[in-house]
Amino acid sequence: MEYQEYSDSELYSLICESSEEAKDILYQKYKYIIDVIIKKYFYTAKKLGVEYNDLYQEGLVGFADSLNRFDESKNVQMSTFISLCVERRLQNAILKAGRLKNKMLLESISLDHAYGDYQTPLVEMIQDHKNKDPLQKISSQEDFNELLDSIKKILSSMEYEVYEFMVQGLSYQDIALILNKTPKQVDNTMQRIKNKIREMLREDM
Repeated sequence: MEYQEYSDSELYSLICESSEEAKDILYQKYKYIIDVIIKKYFYTAKKLGVEYNDLYQEGLVGFADSLNRFDESKNVQMSTFISLCVERRLQNAILKAGRLKNKMLLESISLDHAYGDYQTPLVEMIQDHKNKDPLQKISSQEDFNELLDSIKKILSSMEYEVYEFMVQGLSYQDIALILNKTPKQVDNTMQRIKNKIREMLREDM
């Protein structure tokens, strides 16, 4: 059976009848989608410690999920739906990896740790250079953990998501790619984050 001999609709009908051969044919036809989307996210994923093989496995899961969830009545092309499912799966995998890395960082880093591409310690990223006193009292891991808890409380869910990637050293372009936002939106969010933290520190004086 060659995929050129069957339309996507015919192949999907065969899949609904539990045809493994039809699944294999669709995979051969559209496996390039996984490669294209992995290429889009690979650089950012690698910075978070996600290897190519792990991404590909996630892509395969997304591909399989697309075949299970596809609904012809929605009038969406098979290739489009596969792309959506694979991309969402990879985005979620990268987000999960980022949060895991962030958890590990928060357990070990200090305010003087330099973050990735920024090569800038957190103390410099959030510091109000007109008044350094609020940060000078943070002298222990306990103080630092309290600071992190306070930061989480003052940020919106979107801002905290950006903040998590921000302290890992990802650029606003990388963050925009992962969160499916424009670089300008992420850059504006980063500025709000810094301003909120600085204001919080001033109030705590």
